[in-house]
Amino acid sequence: MSYIERAKNSIMNTYKRNEVILVKGKGSYVFDERGNKYLDFTGGIAVCSLGHCPEEVVEAVETQVKKLIHTSNLYFTIPQIELAERLVNLSGGNVKVFFCNSGAEANEGAIKLARKYHRKKGKDRYEIITFFNSFHGRTYGSLSATGQTKFHKDFEPMLPGFRYAQLNNIDSVKSLLNANTAAIMLELIQGEGGINVCNQNFINELKNICDQNDILLIFDEIQTGVGRTGKFFCFDHYGIKPHIWTLAKGIAGGLPMGAIIALNEVADVLEPGTHATTFGGGPVICSAACRVVDRVSEEKFLEDVREKGIYIENRLKNMKDKYPLGEVRGIGLLRGVELKMDEPSKVVELGLKNGLLLNITAGNILRLLPPLNIKKDEIDEFFEKISLTFEEVIK
Repeated sequence: MSYIERAKNSIMNTYKRNEVILVKGKGSYVFDERGNKYLDFTGGIAVCSLGHCPEEVVEAVETQVKKLIHTSNLYFTIPQIELAERLVNLSGGNVKVFFCNSGAEANEGAIKLARKYHRKKGKDRYEIITFFNSFHGRTYGSLSATGQTKFHKDFEPMLPGFRYAQLNNIDSVKSLLNANTAAIMLELIQGEGGINVCNQNFINELKNICDQNDILLIFDEIQTGVGRTGKFFCFDHYGIKPHIWTLAKGIAGGLPMGAIIALNEVADVLEPGTHATTFGGGPVICSAACRVVDRVSEEKFLEDVREKGIYIENRLKNMKDKYPLGEVRGIGLLRGVELKMDEPSKVVELGLKNGLLLNITAGNILRLLPPLNIKKDEIDEFFEKISLTFEEVIK
């Protein structure tokens, strides 16, 4: 019996998996059990920020795993303290950090924190405005915050207290405001929703609404954070700091970690017993994340991400005369291009045959999430292979 047959007999069928078994990876490439090589433009869905098995992350894990693997959060560990300090400094100070294990967990914690903040002030404010086409996770709170009914199907009823507005439409936000509004929560670039980018004026107006009404502004930076857009935090592009923001995906270079960062005035409402995690912020994961954060926060590194993102954007736009492509959108190395094809999924299937790992989101958006340290010649290789793939799809 093949590994794939064994998997189908033993693993729940919750993913539409490509029938390939990956066994090793290095840099921007992965290899299957037959020795085939693939250029990875999904990055583990924005997780492998420094590519596969980066030496600095492997070294950090190997060193720490021989010292101390787990203690629980009843005790302090040095790697957790050092990682928290890095994130506090990158945030400009006046914040505190909570570590967890995933983006969904981070968003769950942010939702709890927003409600706790108002209850601590003696106000029964609990509603959170989120946005259509958003994606915040699969757990019940984060799923209820997600403004896509296709993810809600068969899991209803969703948790109460969430209302959905239209992205980049400030009037739709204002129409939902009431005495119960506790927070406004959004992705600055909707990843699963189709790489939809917030405009500057919209974010400015959201910030004004929040400031004037004691409403918390929450940015979900699960996919956009840790250098993905060419700034360490995506909100740095907008010049606006929220009250709470969440991180995950690329922060530990492929290992599972999430984080909540909040201004001190908000973070301090959490007290012992109000929120917790058994595994969050363990020493091995934090050691890996310290290495990732050190590398990704270098200004030259971030500048390179921005430059490579513009290069990809321009090359995609230049392909529109030859192939049925629509709008190109995104920032940095979070890019999407609309596929005007009858079967967009064929691009993933044929791309795999041509040695590419690709991802389609929102039905027809080719989402590109390469490692942040991808080389220029590897980007050129991608365009050679995606051109071949498009040729095969449209012929």
